[in-house]
Amino acid sequence: MAEQRAGGRLAPPEWLTQGLRPQSAPVPWAAVVRAGIAMAAPLAVGFAVDEPTYGALVSMGALSGVIGDTADAYRMRLLNIAVPQFFGAVGVTLGTLAYGHGWLAVGVLTCVALVSGMISTIGAVASVSGLLLLLQAVVGAGLPMPDPWWTAPVLLTLGGLFVLVLTLIAWPLRGGVPERDAVAQTYRAAADLLEAAGRDPETYDARRQAVTHSLNTAYDLVLARRARDHGRRSPLVRLLAQLNVVVPLVESAPAAHLRRRALPPEIAAAVRELADAVEQSRTGGDASEFGLHLRRLLLRLPEPTSQSGRAVDHALRHAAAVALSADPDGAMLDDRLGRPAALGVRARRAARNVLLSQASWRYGLRLALCIGLAQALVSLIAVPRSYWVALTVVFVLKPDFGSVFSRAVQRAFGTALGLVVAAAVLAELERGWWDVPVVLVLAALIPAFTAKGYAFQTAAITPVILVLSDLLNREGFGLVLPRLYDSLIGCGIALLAGYLLWPESWSTRVGARLADTVADTAGYVECAFGPPDQQGERQRQRLRRRLYRDLSVVRSEFQRALTEPPPTGRRAAAWWPLVVATERIVDATTAARVRINHGAEPPAEAEVAEVARELRELAEGLRASDTLVEVRTDLPRDDETVLAPLRQEVAAARSVASPTRPRG
Repeated sequence: MAEQRAGGRLAPPEWLTQGLRPQSAPVPWAAVVRAGIAMAAPLAVGFAVDEPTYGALVSMGALSGVIGDTADAYRMRLLNIAVPQFFGAVGVTLGTLAYGHGWLAVGVLTCVALVSGMISTIGAVASVSGLLLLLQAVVGAGLPMPDPWWTAPVLLTLGGLFVLVLTLIAWPLRGGVPERDAVAQTYRAAADLLEAAGRDPETYDARRQAVTHSLNTAYDLVLARRARDHGRRSPLVRLLAQLNVVVPLVESAPAAHLRRRALPPEIAAAVRELADAVEQSRTGGDASEFGLHLRRLLLRLPEPTSQSGRAVDHALRHAAAVALSADPDGAMLDDRLGRPAALGVRARRAARNVLLSQASWRYGLRLALCIGLAQALVSLIAVPRSYWVALTVVFVLKPDFGSVFSRAVQRAFGTALGLVVAAAVLAELERGWWDVPVVLVLAALIPAFTAKGYAFQTAAITPVILVLSDLLNREGFGLVLPRLYDSLIGCGIALLAGYLLWPESWSTRVGARLADTVADTAGYVECAFGPPDQQGERQRQRLRRRLYRDLSVVRSEFQRALTEPPPTGRRAAAWWPLVVATERIVDATTAARVRINHGAEPPAEAEVAEVARELRELAEGLRASDTLVEVRTDLPRDDETVLAPLRQEVAAARSVASPTRPRG
């Protein structure tokens, strides 16, 4: 039902309120301190030299740097902040040159929006770059900037670079620490997974997802540096080896979980010891204090009595040996996800994909249409400080940031909440030096609230922008209500022209993405039971890692769809159990391969082919309809083979894909 009763009263539907609940996340205190200093210091300098307008522009540039300060590794911070600043400077230059030129400004912003939407599909850094390109172009076209024309780009860029300097201050002292922390966190996530193996299935599934996230993060950070580090004895090489050997440890967990017997607690404790050693760089030799301690810990491990137990024991001892080694074996240095290509190759590949991708053009055209309508509207109708309409469209419609509908709802909620704070500040405090501590506090809230969700990030950013805008416009409390009206108009344009007019927004066949993953799972099944040579083993591990990464993306897509109004949200809820079933199929495949590696009888080729065929037929059935469909194929019933658990999981997935099952 669209509505449900709570306490005898009608409550809003779940899909409408889901994004308004604060997420549980730790406060990033370092980012909080950086944000406060980065935005308040330029303002203080501006007042000190009697140029508050210049100080406000530098602080606005710092705001874009604060928004982009999301990476852990210092090299990634350099890219995440520096590259978008260049695009932001280009955007504000184009906007400034088009300011006050009516329909020319409409054309310029529409073209900028097209480019912004298209490049946003490349990756994370390109997404932020596209955002700042369009964001600064809208600001430049909507606010009067100081002369000459290059003043605003320089000041805004200076603010972003100030944030960059603050983030890189500790690099000489903490270089490599984020990568070590990420690898250590992966070991801890693996320990949690092994601890949950054989126990509650829901807890195990949640911890498996945490391991997938940790592995993705760690490999992204380590391989980003590995692309530039070609040495064979650097600390990064040992870190990569330590990360690679945690993969067999994670792969042994499904085999242990299928036995439905909990592993000895000493195993998880030993993995956590390895995590502490990696984090503190206490590895490097059997004779070291840590080496002796770990060897004593391994000696106390109980003797394994099953194939899965032997798999866990072997993976743990191998991980410990690599952690203790000062010079890891060359075989451990294989990049399990593949080393990234050279920057020039990736740039050419990305440019070609953007120009030839239908999805890229559709995203760009959708964003361009909405920005063009917003700018045309404010050109035809006198809307005070009209740049806020297009600004709202930018944040709501940014195509790679999530559900347009839920972001419009969250944007309206967050703006209203932020305007309450801004109204109190603008009504009670005089403009001047009091703005410095106010911006210090409000800016510090941005990273803290960003971790809670988009609505809360909007609530934190809104009063900061209004206070800084007031230093440029001197309208005081008069800014508050126009901002609310502009936000509602922008949300309306995004919903009408960016959501309802595009069928893929509200009638997305969420099953199509899952069908592709099921088909890839069939390929993984065929690869998993091939010849047990070293090259085949590496290919299998690489396929499994990429498959789990794809499943993580599918989960995110489905969670976004759950926040959409019916029928999309209801359809995603019906398909959701298949996502879980597919993950368990991958787990069962991995568990079977692990058991074979430790003595189990390999399956017949015909049985493997039958399971793969069943999965491909399931994938085709998912593609054939927007609703769940039944796929009938009988699997072999020999429950003595190593593939018996895998066949059970495939049968469970097939039972989910049945029209007789209640949905929603």
